Amino acid sequence: MAPDIIIRNGTVVDGTGAPARQADVAITGDRITAVEPSIDGTAKREIDAEGRLVTPGFVDIHTHLDAQIAWDPVQSSSCWHGITSGVLGNCGVTFAPVAPGGADFLAEMMESVEDIPRRAILEGLPWDWTTYGEYLQWIDRTPKGINVGGMVGHSAVRLAAMGARGMDHTAGPDDIAKMVELVDEAMSAGALGFSTSRTLAHVVPDGRQVPGTFAEPTELLAFGDVLGRHGKGVFEAAPRLGERDRDEHLPKTRAEVAWMGEVSRRSGRPVSFGLVHSNARPELYQRVVGFAKEENATGARVRPQTTCRGIGVIYTLNNRVPFRSAAWKELMNVAPEARLEALRSPERRAALAQCDMAADADRMWILPEGDARYDCAAEDNLAAIAARRGVTPAEAYMDACLEAGRSVNLNYPILNQSFDAVQEMLDDPVITLGLADAGAHVGQIMDSSQPTFFLSYWVREKQRWQLEEAIRRLTSDTADLFGVVDRGRLEPGRFADVNVIDFDNLRLPQPEYVYDFPNGAGRYIQRSSGYDYTVVNGQVFMDHGEHTGVLAGATLRS
Repeated sequence: MAPDIIIRNGTVVDGTGAPARQADVAITGDRITAVEPSIDGTAKREIDAEGRLVTPGFVDIHTHLDAQIAWDPVQSSSCWHGITSGVLGNCGVTFAPVAPGGADFLAEMMESVEDIPRRAILEGLPWDWTTYGEYLQWIDRTPKGINVGGMVGHSAVRLAAMGARGMDHTAGPDDIAKMVELVDEAMSAGALGFSTSRTLAHVVPDGRQVPGTFAEPTELLAFGDVLGRHGKGVFEAAPRLGERDRDEHLPKTRAEVAWMGEVSRRSGRPVSFGLVHSNARPELYQRVVGFAKEENATGARVRPQTTCRGIGVIYTLNNRVPFRSAAWKELMNVAPEARLEALRSPERRAALAQCDMAADADRMWILPEGDARYDCAAEDNLAAIAARRGVTPAEAYMDACLEAGRSVNLNYPILNQSFDAVQEMLDDPVITLGLADAGAHVGQIMDSSQPTFFLSYWVREKQRWQLEEAIRRLTSDTADLFGVVDRGRLEPGRFADVNVIDFDNLRLPQPEYVYDFPNGAGRYIQRSSGYDYTVVNGQVFMDHGEHTGVLAGATLRS
């Protein structure tokens, strides 16, 4: 039988780390059927990939697209960056299981933790499920451009089993037994694992920490035991690292990594957790990596995940600015399309020039014209620019907008500020790429473009890692860790998730703020160029950055 698609003459980087090679790739139905130096015959569709890379589709293990899939079937911005599979349900906040009447609280919690509008969640999702399995059935019947699967979240499990007591009570044996039943149901239905949040930064609207933040190790180990009995799934955590732990030996942080190691050893399952550098505790990430390796030396599989650039806030006239005064409040009440012109008024400019700031100007950077860059040189921060011009930071920002003829982006990284630290983390094979947070913090950040930045900046420009290793990290490494079966490699028999990439011309433009969420809510998006084609389950999903109309995404089950 003739293949449906043959991708010819490309440079195949197969996702295993093996050397790149010239080869053709044949696809029949939703599977790869051949990867050969030359494939005879013809196909229903032929793609000439001469001068292009042919790679597996990228697997993003840390997304919060849980709500967005209801109204955005292409899952933007992920669709523009070669991502063909995404993992939902991170950080312990999920929409299932849900007790009767519990939807409103889960939506409020998701808004508070992940900055996804509550109203959009409540009106965009049908909420016609109770169990996690029923939630996966909704995902099954929801049209989607990329493959998605999810972990069951601790917060939702606690509330479904314990009600209001789940917020802050210690779970007793009966409570744990009820929660274990819910997690067991989720794993039987195909959940990719279990997730929990321990960081004090994750709060509900009334300021309390999310359910499960202070769970005892007994409770956490019980969930790991469920994964162990099923022999599948990953345990994911947003851990409490360095928080309220000023002792030089970091006993609380060491204990936090220790329970994750014990979960892994006892269950035989991998544990993944978020790790970042912070200027406030510059040595912390190194210590945590050391703790993880100590656990792994005694039989655990503990892998921190980090992103490849700074994490923070993007400011723009179209959304929010870091300047605080009555004059700036008045300006931001003007229609977005009229704000730039309003800056031309000398009277208004004088009023705007003097203001308080949400953070120090020497920790903010105007993203330069052209492709988006996030490597921040000290001499280019907003305070330095203002000093060179002899103006206030607010005036320097206004001048930049007026000179560009548009609202420019102001980058304020609050984590992973040091690219040297990012490089050191990514140099370590124990660390995996993650934390891109696609679908979350929609009015603050735009990090789902991680694959494009990783390839264009770290690999092509800085030549920090070999291309084959970079593609492995974006594909088979993440797929294997999270049990995403038969994806992440270009091999016969695997699902046909494929990228055809013009690597030399891979570009990452500036993020932009748009109003395309339900009820006219706004968010940042970020496109790309250089992805000629993205194939999902054997069908061309994206063609030179444009959606083809195909929605062939499947539900990923562990």
